[in-house]
Amino acid sequence: MLPDDRRLPILNLLADYKEQYPLESETVEQYRQFVLNHPDCFERSLLSGHVTGSALVLDSCRKRVLLTHHRKLNRWLQPGGHADGDADVMQVAMRETREETGLALIRPLTGALLDVDIHSIPARPGEPEHFHYDCRFLLGSEASDNFTVSEESNDLAWVSMGDIGAYTTEQSIIRMLEKARRFIP
Repeated sequence: MLPDDRRLPILNLLADYKEQYPLESETVEQYRQFVLNHPDCFERSLLSGHVTGSALVLDSCRKRVLLTHHRKLNRWLQPGGHADGDADVMQVAMRETREETGLALIRPLTGALLDVDIHSIPARPGEPEHFHYDCRFLLGSEASDNFTVSEESNDLAWVSMGDIGAYTTEQSIIRMLEKARRFIP
């Protein structure tokens, strides 16, 4: 089965990522199979799961990471959210970062995926438990590091990389930080 043109870019990103991080082949293959088997993978209406985009955001000095205290999940996480039909997952990550942080100017620090993650989202009223197939990118703030807390967050914080453990022990965030270090001057 050949995917439609909308799914080819994400499949190419996943192939490049698998080549870069062969130890994560199992996760990448699971993600790839999800995309191949669900033409509607970018739609939130796919109740079993859907594609999301998020970002590890560095401040303009490349010394701190921006975390959001997610209102619904009650945890410190990277900004991100649903594709809502958009197959350009980097644009999804950038859009969601702007919406959740109010940062005026951000840019990708690399065109490649920084990380991929598949994680369960707990059931809520009107929404069953499901999976987020998350494509994660490395973004940098390019102007003012002033942020605005959106209604999706309880709080936002610029956190030095050495202090991340005071905010979160999420292994996927630690994994992203380790990968991001090679892009930081």
